[in-house]
Amino acid sequence: MNRQAQGVVLLLLGGAVLKASLTDVFLRYVKEGLQPFLIAAGAVLVVAAVMTLVHDLRQQLGKGQARDSADDGHGHDHDGHGPAVGWLLVLPVIGLLLVAPPALGSFAAGQAGTALSSQAISDYPPLPPGDPAEISVLEYASRAVYDNGTSIGDRTVKMTGFVSPGAAGELMLTRMILSCCAADGRPIKLGMTGGAPVDLPADTWIEVTGKYSAKVGTDAVNGEQIPYVDVQTWVRIDPPRNQYQ
Repeated sequence: MNRQAQGVVLLLLGGAVLKASLTDVFLRYVKEGLQPFLIAAGAVLVVAAVMTLVHDLRQQLGKGQARDSADDGHGHDHDGHGPAVGWLLVLPVIGLLLVAPPALGSFAAGQAGTALSSQAISDYPPLPPGDPAEISVLEYASRAVYDNGTSIGDRTVKMTGFVSPGAAGELMLTRMILSCCAADGRPIKLGMTGGAPVDLPADTWIEVTGKYSAKVGTDAVNGEQIPYVDVQTWVRIDPPRNQYQ
């Protein structure tokens, strides 16, 4: 791989990173808060690629004007070459430009135990105003398990998530949480009682309104507690822009 090829591959890689970070594609890979760093990284790659190509072009022009100069004593075929393995950088470029992987869903949730134990909070502020109060699946699960629902009380809450099958075949309301990127995604699972949906395909997104339920189950994967919500109503919705919490 000569220096021109290195610059082109670097330019393609930086452009692909920028394209992903300036659209919603990056949300399939990392948390939303990392977008500025991705944009900066893509810009640095593009600038480095342009500088590489400009430098190589100037060097070739100089060699054409003074081929016998001592500074230009090496031929183009032997200058600026890198290992052929560098062409493998084209693969992530193709992946970013042509393939948009789906967000982690019910299959990933079924392979991992609930991550609730790592999200414990000691003090819980009042629920947001409104009836119902809009909260995340993680917030409800934390309040239900670690606060025994005290901070929820008799309030009606609204949550969104996708359905995933439980060990006994019942549907659970699930959201994936990320520490950094999709590679470390883990599920937060809620069992559903009352008017819970049945016979929905896995990965169907729903909006649920309900109240605190004292019922608690056990995750078959890692033995952690799975809280329940007493469902009053539910509706199917389109997947949100950011499917991770």
